[in-house]
Amino acid sequence: MLQYFAEAMTSLLTPGCLALVFAGIMLGVVFGAIPGLGGGLLTVLVLPMTYKMGPVIAIAFLCAIYVGGTSGSFIGSVLMGIPGDVASISTCFDGYQFTKKGDPVRALSACTVANFIGTVPAMIVAMIACPVIASIAVKLGPWEFFALGMCALAMIVSLSKGKLFKGLMSTGLGILIKCIGMAPVCGTSRFTFGSYYLSGGVSLSCMMLGVFATATVLVEYARGDKATLGSNIKVSRFRWPGKDLLNNVGNIIRSWVIGLVIGFLPGMGSGLSNVVAYAQAKSSSKHADEFGKGCIDGVIAPEVANNASVGGALIPFIALGIPGDGSTALLLGALTVQGVVTGPLMIRNYPAVVYMIYLACIFSAICVLIFEMIGMPIFPAMLKIPYHFLYPCILLLILVGAYTSSSNMFSVVCCIGMGFVGLFMSWADLPTTPFMLSFVLGELLETNMRRALSYSANGWVSFLTRPVSCVLLVIAFLMIVVPIVRMIFAAMKNTD
Repeated sequence: MLQYFAEAMTSLLTPGCLALVFAGIMLGVVFGAIPGLGGGLLTVLVLPMTYKMGPVIAIAFLCAIYVGGTSGSFIGSVLMGIPGDVASISTCFDGYQFTKKGDPVRALSACTVANFIGTVPAMIVAMIACPVIASIAVKLGPWEFFALGMCALAMIVSLSKGKLFKGLMSTGLGILIKCIGMAPVCGTSRFTFGSYYLSGGVSLSCMMLGVFATATVLVEYARGDKATLGSNIKVSRFRWPGKDLLNNVGNIIRSWVIGLVIGFLPGMGSGLSNVVAYAQAKSSSKHADEFGKGCIDGVIAPEVANNASVGGALIPFIALGIPGDGSTALLLGALTVQGVVTGPLMIRNYPAVVYMIYLACIFSAICVLIFEMIGMPIFPAMLKIPYHFLYPCILLLILVGAYTSSSNMFSVVCCIGMGFVGLFMSWADLPTTPFMLSFVLGELLETNMRRALSYSANGWVSFLTRPVSCVLLVIAFLMIVVPIVRMIFAAMKNTD
């Protein structure tokens, strides 16, 4: 273990890698702070740039963006009342009240330290838990991995509250697009329409750049210019929030556990953990009536939780090869392009990459803490970037990234086509998380399903005769059926 840490540290401390990590941190914080962008969009933009890097350097760069983007999202929440990303939705409720009262520094300082408190201990837990879970997972066969993937997708769909059928549609659309190209195992050509370019399928970079980046920019720009938001806010220097932290020890521990557990569940991530942590902090507080009016407890809780979910999301990603949230789905795609085979054997086969993930996230959390403490007075300037200048630059980067990912114009056309798919999903109100994770997990599901069927003489029955796969499939079935039954009973009660 110490040997791998030493190797990862040696790679991290090279001038080139340090420059990329610092750049990733700063860009991640800036993109995370700007409403409508977020660290996920930045990860999609830089993904094609990582193809020429080695896997260790690429993962350090992407981890820096991941941590920086998750942390920076509180800036828009506190200063503008608009979250920079879903990771800080609940931070708006009380954080913005401090800005209205003329004391944004107290909320910003508390968020800065809370982010660090959430990230580093969660990464230490991930370092301990991943080898244990992976050692159990290597004993599983294709039946169990197929069932595990189905369980992950069902869990994501079941959380599309009020949009269960749209979640299923989004999942099906992701799997359908993933089916384009050569089928795994047998190599049959599907949905290529005789095109040589489609025989390799839709690449992850084209899908991400189109469905998420292009569609996000076009939709957000159509909503109007936001350049004047936050233009008159003044922020002074960082103040150590020692008293606020001491008064919230129990709140911090509870929120950290919530973030870690929710982050571990596939598809949950920081978007849900910060909401749950805020609700728990309010219900457990002796002064719940102060929440929503500028209570520091309601600022610390969601920010600890959303950063703790970073470590939680990395556990299934490293130990099982199943992304815990959208950002780890991008990391998985980047490693796949680099030739790294993810899954339970990744710790054994690619220890340098795994320990770089741990080290890069911890190092990035330290650097983000220092950067936000020193750079707090410039936070309002991040929100003054004119959107009519920013969005065209991003669109240009999208097209350049699509071209450089394969060095042919078909990738640009494919990216634009995926952009229309993203616009359709936005118009139809289809959730994007089930789409992204089903696209990423599609090959894993199909490959393991085909292997399981070829290994067994009992066909589909073999999935039910093996205890682990049977239990996982039953759980997946119940997660889809139970919400539907509840909806039916609720509709029957309303008619009565």
